[in-house]
Amino acid sequence: QVQLVESGGGLVQAGDSLRLSCAASGRTFSRNGMGWFRQTPGKERDFVAAITDDGTSTGYADSVKGRFTISRDNSKNTLYLQMNSLKPEDTAVYYCAASRFLSAGRVPGLYDYWGQGTQVTVSS
Repeated sequence: QVQLVESGGGLVQAGDSLRLSCAASGRTFSRNGMGWFRQTPGKERDFVAAITDDGTSTGYADSVKGRFTISRDNSKNTLYLQMNSLKPEDTAVYYCAASRFLSAGRVPGLYDYWGQGTQVTVSS
């Protein structure tokens, strides 16, 4: 069982930066592929970024590539999402997710555990 708690969301202006954190409980964090997803009201949950269990490989949605960076610290059981050059269209609830697979990529169905989400609002 893995429990995930996101933090770091907030209200910022376009062009600003935020760093989201996701604290994971459980003894398997270092063997879980991890991901970030986001969702706006009335829409499906969209893939943002993913990272393999050992952090050596990452992937990004085209909309955030070059602006967002996913990383993890297995010694701290923590996943991060550094968001730079934020745009109003980045406004969403951001969720971290853990997979039983070492690498789960962009498919929500491959993730087994989800956090409660943290709101990010970017004003223009």
